[in-house]
Amino acid sequence: PRTLIPFVSLFLGPSDGLHSHSLLLDEERGRLLLGARDHIYLLDPDNLARAPRKIYWPASRDRVEMCKLAGKNVNLECANFVRALHNFNRTHVYACGTGAFHPNCAFIEDGVFQLLSGTVESGRLKCPFDPLQPFTSVLADQYLYAGTSSDFLGKDTTFTRSLGPPPDQHYIRTDISEDYWINEARFISAHPIADTYNPDDDKIYFFFREVSWEGNDKSILSRVARVCKNDVGGLRSLTNKWTTFLKARLVCSIPGPDGVDTHFDELQDIFLLPTRDDKNPVVYAVFTTSSSIFRGSAVCVYSMADIRAAFNGPYAHKEGPDHRWVEYEGRIPYPRPGTCPSKTYDPKIKTTKDFPDEVVSFIRFHPLMYRSVYPLTGRPVFTRVRVDYVLTQIVVDRVLAEDGQYEVMFLGTDAGSVLKVVSITQENWSTEEVVLEELQIFQVPTTILSMEMSSKQQQLYVGSGQGLAQVSLSRCNLYGQACAECCLARDPYCAWDGHTCSRYVPASKRRARRQDIKHGDPASQCWDTEDSIRVEERVLFAVQNNSTFLECIAKSQQAQITWFIQRPGSELKEEKSYHCRSCLS
Repeated sequence: PRTLIPFVSLFLGPSDGLHSHSLLLDEERGRLLLGARDHIYLLDPDNLARAPRKIYWPASRDRVEMCKLAGKNVNLECANFVRALHNFNRTHVYACGTGAFHPNCAFIEDGVFQLLSGTVESGRLKCPFDPLQPFTSVLADQYLYAGTSSDFLGKDTTFTRSLGPPPDQHYIRTDISEDYWINEARFISAHPIADTYNPDDDKIYFFFREVSWEGNDKSILSRVARVCKNDVGGLRSLTNKWTTFLKARLVCSIPGPDGVDTHFDELQDIFLLPTRDDKNPVVYAVFTTSSSIFRGSAVCVYSMADIRAAFNGPYAHKEGPDHRWVEYEGRIPYPRPGTCPSKTYDPKIKTTKDFPDEVVSFIRFHPLMYRSVYPLTGRPVFTRVRVDYVLTQIVVDRVLAEDGQYEVMFLGTDAGSVLKVVSITQENWSTEEVVLEELQIFQVPTTILSMEMSSKQQQLYVGSGQGLAQVSLSRCNLYGQACAECCLARDPYCAWDGHTCSRYVPASKRRARRQDIKHGDPASQCWDTEDSIRVEERVLFAVQNNSTFLECIAKSQQAQITWFIQRPGSELKEEKSYHCRSCLS
């Protein structure tokens, strides 16, 4: 059951809805910026209910009128929805909004929290026209990388680089002339990731889904792509276009009998979980299915090693009357297409403008890798099918517990709820999916649009069209007042301390702390406590032929409640299943 939770704090904004679309959490400076309709809010991450500072940044009246004349919705589309917020340097933030289908960007001066009107510029190719269109951007080394549409209709979608420190500004985009570079894409996420210890090899990896045609079949496929950060375009061909752009398919499916897989095709969100090696974060991805047969969502996990292996493998080639992609078996030019220019490999090639023509020509017609990227476990780590919602967002926290380290997933849905899930690997290497909590964040069902996690504050910030909520990562006090209840919860954040279920903090002295995430066995942990056998027993007296309410919501999703009926004059107790409703005795 979904539990409507008491919030730490809640920010609702205007009475007609907040329409929050972007979050910028800066833990170092202790601030939270929220981009919404016609406003940018500066919030206190410790208490969202505290009155915020705000910048009013509406679309011009002329643009709003033109938007309305184009048939767009006044409240949901014809305004300036702030879609991008990025730290540019120590003193300025770069912001972009849709501007009533006329996107624009500007700098915000940090100290005074003021929009610098003299810096307002066109946001085309930096921000979408449509406030509801999936979009991504990341700012790295003062360059803005963005995946968005370049036109009012949202048909031409492209991945671009803009801004940059002068005089080294190099505006670059994907090639518009070849639809198999990027075709009707919906961009999800972009991240700068180092590939080697040589900074010349640094790349931007980005994730999207797109329309794919093979023969007469139209399908939606999910992709991971990459470009080199030092790509400045070609000299004669692909001028101001990426010369290192490559893409591969991301597969998330449940293997079935006879080779028939159930595919989750539509990528919805990406979260990169850092490791000790910053070149190899773990990639968590949320997918939904485009199937007309069933509705469902899945979480798949990928390694950067497998992603790089796909980009180092064979290229795909399109040929023949059916226009299908096949493995390219011809000669591959030198340097290998997609390789970043580096003096380490070839002193003659200092920039992408030094690439031989055959390298540029090859990558123009062979941007797709032949091999797909498959999940680490060969299948999803979490699935949800035949439910009344789909997953939309994900953040992941690495938690150290008494019996090991666990990755706890927080999954936003289109129904305004958040699932708190842990995937547990058992001794036989099988994986158990445990839903710790299902929290109804917003009373009215609404799609979760954004989520940010503060490891420092141990808080989760959840944004939707209704507002922004702040939820604690651990809520151990809700797991009851007994050792067995705490143990049954199987929550890595929580342990029994001898008195109550409280936040687990790793320490050298174990004392009376009890926790068993892998098995959730209270008998092995609480054998010496008073509640080792029974958690709680409650006696209710009822009048015959009248209804009596029986509580049946357990303190944790792993606990069970059983009711027995004892009739007048009998010492026997009959077990009854009343399914959380009042019953007639």
